[in-house]
Amino acid sequence: MAAPYKHNNTSVSLLRYHFVFVPKRRRRILVGPLAERLEVLLREKATELGWEIIALEIMPDHVHLFLSVDPGVAPNQIAHRLKGYTSHVLRREFPHLIRLPALWTRSYFVSTAGMVSSKTIKQYIAAQKTRD
Repeated sequence: MAAPYKHNNTSVSLLRYHFVFVPKRRRRILVGPLAERLEVLLREKATELGWEIIALEIMPDHVHLFLSVDPGVAPNQIAHRLKGYTSHVLRREFPHLIRLPALWTRSYFVSTAGMVSSKTIKQYIAAQKTRD
């Protein structure tokens, strides 16, 4: 199997990040239609920005996201763009979220992963649904 390297004019790269985002005060609000809409928004924004979502699991109180990006994008920019966009749209579409001081906490978890651990991370994220 060939590695999914990203090619551009001056570089070849394989950058994969595992993110975890948490709603403000770790509230268990990411359920039902809100969770479904969040998944659509994350996939739309990633596609728009040229990023590939490898694995995604939305739990009631956190989101696991494993994605491949270009080397010109820093992890803090990824978190800022995805959390900012989804917060803006979801708070507009789901009025009960406006009562929260913010949808997401300012913090996030991120780790890097190459080809060796990609399979492991995908399995870990897929297994999250069975834990709750």
